[in-house]
Amino acid sequence: MSISNSSSALASSAGELAASTRRQIAVRLLPFLFLLYVANYIDRTSVAYAALGMTSDLGFSDRVFGLGAGIFFLSYVALQIPGAMLVEHWSARRLISIVLVAWGSLTALTGFVHTAHQLYAARLLLGAAEAGFFPGVIVYLSHWFSREDRGKATGYFMSAIPLSQALASPVAGWIVGHSFLGLQGWRWLFILEGAPAIILGAVAYLVLRDRPREAHWLAPERQQWIEQKLEAERLDTPQKMSVFDALRSRIVLLLALAAFLSYAFGYSFYFWIPTILKRQSGLSDLGVGLVGMVPYLVAFAAMVLNGWHSDKKMERRWHSAIPMFLAALGALCLTAHVRSLPVMVLFFTLIASGNAFLPAFWAIPTSLLSRSAAAASVGFINAVASVGGFVGPYLLGYLSTRSGSFDSGMLAVAAAGIACGLLIFLVPRVSASAPRP
Repeated sequence: MSISNSSSALASSAGELAASTRRQIAVRLLPFLFLLYVANYIDRTSVAYAALGMTSDLGFSDRVFGLGAGIFFLSYVALQIPGAMLVEHWSARRLISIVLVAWGSLTALTGFVHTAHQLYAARLLLGAAEAGFFPGVIVYLSHWFSREDRGKATGYFMSAIPLSQALASPVAGWIVGHSFLGLQGWRWLFILEGAPAIILGAVAYLVLRDRPREAHWLAPERQQWIEQKLEAERLDTPQKMSVFDALRSRIVLLLALAAFLSYAFGYSFYFWIPTILKRQSGLSDLGVGLVGMVPYLVAFAAMVLNGWHSDKKMERRWHSAIPMFLAALGALCLTAHVRSLPVMVLFFTLIASGNAFLPAFWAIPTSLLSRSAAAASVGFINAVASVGGFVGPYLLGYLSTRSGSFDSGMLAVAAAGIACGLLIFLVPRVSASAPRP
């Protein structure tokens, strides 16, 4: 009886250690990483609201703006794999700090452009500066969170995407409508939104640690538990696949194509929603900002819930596909040109719900591949996806300029969303034991 009681006590103690360690890591890291991604997305997509004033002040057509918004991703592509590999083999702490300061500075400098070519150059440099951040953080999460927590962790981190848009929308709408010290509001938007990233870059160097064993805030027994847990999962993951083999594998190529289609869809609307909403509703800049909050607030909740439910069920494919199907439905509905503002907001909300695709999707490569292969694959997948981030906004702007309507562009990106959802089902299932692909 005493042996049984002792065993139960030990099991209970081990369970409490595991739960408290997982909770402490989540509370310590996720809010700060979330804040960094808010700054990242605000800076990346600030051009969407700046367009409300910039296009008329500088005489830019939809085609010029679409190219300026999307060209960011051409340079962003180039450093995806190096960024992820640097986190795996050098230091997440150093890399994240450097890129924050660089992209914050470049965002502020975008406020001083005067020509289309200057805008293109500023966006290209910004893309290069931001390139290592996202794939680096995805790899960084795998250094701290076990497989059973990775979908939730990714979901909480990436929920910064819709929340950043919800927070930025009314503020950006107000700033764009006001001039100060001889500078138009859209110029102040770039300047003011670049400053927080510079400050956060310095803070990141002080706050982040590369591995649990380096975290002074984590007790030794907790460091040991999470390190052993992650090592056991690493040994249970396929080890024979080299980085080169991973980049050629069917799984990685499928994930890359699905991500390409998802990003082509998503960024088309990140950059164009303010303009489409203003043209179809006739709202003021501030009104566009306030109404634009609603879809992103719903998307924020959808991302967190979808990541949590994906981990609970240890299922990734349906949790990735369904949000894309709903988003494509919203895009198709917009071509009906309804005049009811609540119905229009509902359609935009369906589109924004496509963000819920992200946490389940990005939990797949780090669960199916060994560490080095996963790091390179995350960089490669995000690099290919980022080409979609260029193609989507440019295609929507090009088709709008050519046809005089957004309908043909929305049909094209809706098709991309549907194709993305279907492709996900060709990827192997991810289980708690990470079966060999």
